[in-house]
Amino acid sequence: MKIQVLGPLSAAANGMSIVPTAGKPRQILALLALYPGRVMPVPTLMEEIWGTELPQSALTTLQTYILQLRRRLGTAMGPGTPHTAKDVLATRHGGYLLQIPPEAVDVNQYERLVAEGQQAFDEGADDKAAGTYREALGLWQGNALVDVRLGPILEIEVMRLEESRLVTRERRIDADLRLGRHGEVIAELTDLIARHPQHEGLHSQAMVALYRSGRQATALDVYHRLRRRLIEELGVEPAPQLQRLHHAMLAVDPQLDVASGSRRSSTFDLYAA
Repeated sequence: MKIQVLGPLSAAANGMSIVPTAGKPRQILALLALYPGRVMPVPTLMEEIWGTELPQSALTTLQTYILQLRRRLGTAMGPGTPHTAKDVLATRHGGYLLQIPPEAVDVNQYERLVAEGQQAFDEGADDKAAGTYREALGLWQGNALVDVRLGPILEIEVMRLEESRLVTRERRIDADLRLGRHGEVIAELTDLIARHPQHEGLHSQAMVALYRSGRQATALDVYHRLRRRLIEELGVEPAPQLQRLHHAMLAVDPQLDVASGSRRSSTFDLYAA
């Protein structure tokens, strides 16, 4: 079985989709897929589907949804398989679980690649880090579970995944900047700072990419626009390291050059105290 949650929900056995069309069974499948091999307690599944307003028939209805999922799974598995649908979507004391290998779900492949990329990044192996981060990000096919109704549990999971995706992009850009690929990331960073107008790390990357591309004035303008926004909307100044980055650009500090920059730090921490 292969399941994708990094984008529209996709789950197939023997090439046949097992994703139900009804909203609540889709939620159940998505939540179980995020924790392969782990029991998802019945109260957690109920909270995801109904929140705190449980209908009187909640348990019976949940069991019906599980039965529907097993029917779809059994049809896809076909006759003669060594395991039944009840073996794969199993009942355990107090809950249900999908008995599939973790690598069958794309989010686990993604998180493994992110961990490998982070190790390479921390070791200063920038080319490997950038490549591994790109491979991880390539698993995304859109926003996580974009076609699934999100209850309180899935909403938290999707927020976590989307935050991880942004951090991974930021780290990949850090690696690219350490490799001297400043010109290649300017368009991406322009889009990112427009989408995340208060994100100081992304703004620091945009400033460095522009500065190294011979666009000092534009880099300084990025800083001033961010500073104005932070003061007007939050009443705060930019972080100290971002202020020091700004002053370094005004002073044309040699540390801003690719060859002189740190090989073990993020762009945002080039001028950390």
